[in-house]
Parts: sequence; C-alpha cells; structure tokens
Amino acid sequence: MNANAPGTSAPWLTPEDRACLGREARDQVPPEAHAELVRAAGRDPVQVLVAEDASRLPDLVPLRHARMLASPFAFFRGAAGVMAADLARTPKSGLTVQLCGDAHLSNFGMFASPERNLLFDINDFDETIPGPWEWDVKRLSASLVIAAHDNGFTPRQARKIALAAVRRYQASMAELAALGNLEVWYTKLDVAEARRQIGDQIDARTGKRLDRAIAKARSRDHRRSLQKLTAIVDGRRRIVGDPPLVVPISDLAPETAPDAIESAVGDLLERYSQTLPVGFRELVRSYRFVDMARKVVGVGSVGTRCWIVLMVGRDEDDPLFLQVKEAGRSALADHLGDTSSIPHGERVVTGQRLMQAAGDPFLGYQTTIGLDGRSRDFYVRQLADWKGSADVATMLPRMLRSYGQLCAWSLARAHARSGDRIAIAAYLGTDDVFAQAVTAFAEGYAELNSLDHAAMRAAVEAGLVRSQG
Repeated sequence: MNANAPGTSAPWLTPEDRACLGREARDQVPPEAHAELVRAAGRDPVQVLVAEDASRLPDLVPLRHARMLASPFAFFRGAAGVMAADLARTPKSGLTVQLCGDAHLSNFGMFASPERNLLFDINDFDETIPGPWEWDVKRLSASLVIAAHDNGFTPRQARKIALAAVRRYQASMAELAALGNLEVWYTKLDVAEARRQIGDQIDARTGKRLDRAIAKARSRDHRRSLQKLTAIVDGRRRIVGDPPLVVPISDLAPETAPDAIESAVGDLLERYSQTLPVGFRELVRSYRFVDMARKVVGVGSVGTRCWIVLMVGRDEDDPLFLQVKEAGRSALADHLGDTSSIPHGERVVTGQRLMQAAGDPFLGYQTTIGLDGRSRDFYVRQLADWKGSADVATMLPRMLRSYGQLCAWSLARAHARSGDRIAIAAYLGTDDVFAQAVTAFAEGYAELNSLDHAAMRAAVEAGLVRSQG
C-alpha cells in the first residue's frame, strides 16, 4: 500500500524515494519475469470449482455450471478462484494495492454517480483484497485474449488488443504518478468523455450500437424495475416470480407470516442503515418495506445468496430497489495470507470505496441470520441506477481494443488511489518489457483456460459434476 497514505505507520517518503522503491523492485523482479506461467503438478480446476460449490445453494449450483460451460470466456468469468491459485505461483513485484480481485472485462461498466452523472468504472468487488497490483492487470489482459478468441479474432488481433490495454495501464499510471493526491482521488471517467475517446476509433455502426447501450443504461432506474419485476397481486404490490431466477420470499418461506417477514427485514435494514452516512441513513429510513425475493445474478455469483428488496417512499410510484448480496471469503484470500477479521460484507464495501471514483451512496453491509439459521455476511447496494455493461460478444477488434484500454485506464486509476502510484510507475518504466511479458502471459493463460473449460465439460459429461440442461 501507499507508504504516504493517512494513518500508516511507515515513514514519509519523497517522490524520489518512492520511485527508488519501484526501481529496486524492478531490479529484484524484472518485468520480463511476468511472462511466466507455471502449471502446477496435480492442478485440478474442476476440484477448485466443486469446493466453492459447498457454500452455495445446492439447487442453483447446476445453473452456475451451465452458465460457465457456455464458452471459454464464460468459464473464465466464474473461475476467479482457479486463476488465483495460478497467480500465486507467478513472480510478484512486492508492491501492493487494493485489488479488484476479479478484473475481467465484464466487471467494468456504467453507473450513476450521486451527482447523477453517468460514469465508467470497475463495478464488481466481491473478491477485493489487498495484494499485488499485477494480478489485476494479468486477469484483465487474459480476459481480453479469451474474449477475442471467443469472438473469432485471429491470434495476432488478440495479441494487439491485450498489448494495447497493458500499455494503456502503464501510460495511465505514469500520468497519475505526476498528479497530486487530491487530483488522483477526484479523477473519474465520464461516459460522455469515454464515448468521445472511442469515437474516432470505431465505425458508424458500432458507434450507434454504443449510443444505444448508453441510452439503455440511463433508462435503468427504480421505476423501470418496478414495471419489470412487480405486479399487483390481491390488491398489493408484489415481486413476480420467475423461478429459478427470481423466487419471492413468500414462496421460499410459505409458512412464515408476512408480518414476521416484514419485521425481520425491517430490523436488517435498520442495522444496514447504520453503515451509511447520516444523510443517506435517514433517506433509507424514509422508505418502508414491501416485498423481497431471491434473484440469480452473474456467472461466478450464481448460487450465492442474493436478494432484491422492494421499498416505497412517498407512495407506490416512489420505489427503491436494494440488492442484498452474500459476501463470502475472497477467492484470493488463501493465496495472500489474509488474516483480516472484518466481516466480508465490510471487506467488499471498504474495497469498493477505496477503488471506485464515485460509489453508490446506498452501499453498506450487514451480517444476518439466513433462512437456514446460519450467520452470513452481506453487502447492500441499489439494484438499478443507470447500470449498464458492454456486450463483449458483439465487439469487433477495434472496439474491443478501445474498450480494453478504457478498462485499463480505470484499473490504473483505482490502483493509484490505494497503492504507491509513483513506485508502480517507476517499476513499469517507459519501455515495452512489462507489456510484452503480460501479453505473453495472457496468451498462455487463454490456452490454459480453454483446457480448463474442456475439463469442466468432460466432468459434466462423465456425470462427476451436475449441470442444468
């Protein structure tokens, strides 16, 4: 972490001292070493995934596997734990930051800032934890190569896409190293600016598709969720079931009286509100609980306990949808010697607040007792607030390259907030060695991921692993 961060006990270092640390790290672990990818003897990716399933809802585990089998990229999205074990065997620079922990392409996207601006940034922090900054860079670059292969691009095109992203990370870190602390903290990427940057690198058809995606993100708000997810049932507003993707609480706990559910959820929300700033704490309290349901989300998260909660304020046309998502142990924790004792919901929220340029004002956390009587950690955020993500599968090479560069810039900015940006920039230097090395790693990892995907499919076909459909 940054030796000059407030509250640290490390001595204050000048910019030159910090640059010296980066150069010393470069001497000890040369950038070219990051091309290294060692496949450990006895490595079993399927076993890693099956072990993760133990803490998930059994009825949703086959759906998780089915989603991961859809393509090598889908498999990669759900295999953060597999890659964490592989990264643990790679060289480390010794410079740490707050990691996203799962910085693949689809974990970046659009969302609204509290000031109602549409921003682009990292938007998933389930695996966040302090660790080597290069782990995030390697996961991002590998995701680019894998996505390029899935889209049918040539190996040369895939290499250029990954190389451009790592170079952008390197250039961005150098730019951030020259800024003051407040400048770094306030730096953000407005979607309008991102669209301008991409504009001259894509054709008219792709530009129109991008504009539609931005417009779609702006349309995703709480009123749209109200129309899409609810209906009037017996004179009362209720979340409509769509099992197994959406299952109302009344179906999961049919013998529990509605008043008891409302009381229990109200207590949970009150305790969650204590983790919010005072103003938003009072805002949450101004809403009343209406209904809740279990909702399946993502690929890697399938099987974890995730709820959507409908609340209303002034009247039924004033909805607030919250997402209450289970937070388990980070997939990277076992490989980084993590000894933190804070609840995992707090870990996720802390990581997001450190890394994201402008966070969800409703972001908070809670530990509660589940329907099975076990204590579990959760974090809470808005379900829909101008959220949008790019459709990677439809991207042409130039668009994927531009998008990868935007993700790389966002990752560098996030790392610069918690780590020593000057030391990292000095480690990276001005040559192309690190970029070339990480791109070679990404190409090798794409091949390994394809083998892992095939191994998962073989395990399903052999009846060793359950998959839906």
